[in-house]
Amino acid sequence: MKKPTLFALAAVIVLTTLSGCGYNLMQANEEAVFAAWGDVEATYQRRADLIPNLVEVVKGYAKHEADTLKAVTEARARVGSMQVSKQMLNDPQAFARFQQAQGELSGALSRLMVVVEKYPDLKANQNFLDLQNQLEGTENRINVARVRYNKAVQEFNTSIRTFPNSMTNSLILHLARKEPFKAEEGAKVAPKVKF
Repeated sequence: MKKPTLFALAAVIVLTTLSGCGYNLMQANEEAVFAAWGDVEATYQRRADLIPNLVEVVKGYAKHEADTLKAVTEARARVGSMQVSKQMLNDPQAFARFQQAQGELSGALSRLMVVVEKYPDLKANQNFLDLQNQLEGTENRINVARVRYNKAVQEFNTSIRTFPNSMTNSLILHLARKEPFKAEEGAKVAPKVKF
C-alpha cells in the first residue's frame, strides 16, 4: 500500500473512533445545560425586576404592613447580591444556597399576597392586577425553566456516565455531574386549606 492510502485509512479509523467516544456529545450536552441555566437566571431576574414595582404599589395601600414589605425587600436583596455563574453549577453547596435564597423570596412573596387579601381596593387596582399577573406568569416561567434545566442536566449526567462516553470523560474531559433543582424542604407535605 502507498503511504497516502495508509495515512487516509489511519485517519478514517481515528475519526471513526473519536466520533464514537462521545466527546462531541458531552460537550454539546454541557452547553445545553449552560443554555438552560441562562434561561433560569433570566426568569429569576425578571421576577427580581418586578418585585420593586409590586412592593411600591402595595406600600401605597398597606402602609402599616411594613414587616412583610421589609421581608420581601430583604429577600430580593439577598437574591440580588448572590454572584451567579456557570461555575456554580459544579458546586453543590453554592447551588443549594442559590436555591435557598430563591425559596426565601418565594415565601416572602406568598406572605405579601396574604397581606393583599386584607385590602379589597388594592386587589381591584389595575396596576396591582397587572403586576400580579406578570408575577404569576414569571413564577410559571421559572417553573418551566427549572424543568428544562433539569432535563438538560439529566441528559448531560447520563452522557458522562454511560459507556463509552464515561471512558472519554474520565480520560480526557473530567466533566463533573451537574446538580438539578430539587424540591424545597417541606414541599412533600400538601398545604392544608381551611375555610
